[in-house]
Amino acid sequence: MDINTNYNITTVYTNRVTTSKDQLGKDDFLKLLVTQLKNQDPLKPMDDREFIAQLAQFSTLEQMQNMNSSFNAVRAINLIGKNIYATITDNNGNSRTVTGKVDVVYKQNGEYFLQVNGIDVPVDAVTAVSE
Repeated sequence: MDINTNYNITTVYTNRVTTSKDQLGKDDFLKLLVTQLKNQDPLKPMDDREFIAQLAQFSTLEQMQNMNSSFNAVRAINLIGKNIYATITDNNGNSRTVTGKVDVVYKQNGEYFLQVNGIDVPVDAVTAVSE
């Protein structure tokens, strides 16, 4: 009986859901792990220590993403009532400078925005902060 050991996991990468910075995320890692399990040689299953190490990496990745999200929330909330200076780019590719006091902070599609003088500013666009 021949067992196919030529694993093809390119579909995991071509069909992946990417993060906003076009990097592999926890969903990609989990898909890769499931693909490994589905395509392993039944006569030589994956070493349990290797499997546990990969699950630990998955857990660490998820915790780091949660911590990053919490950090971004704290960073955005701390800007309420402060004056900011930011450079934003509109849909046409034109850069624009926004200055003023942060009135509101909100989250949309996993990204935090500040509202300054009625203008929505991504937190990452802020270049200076003053009282």
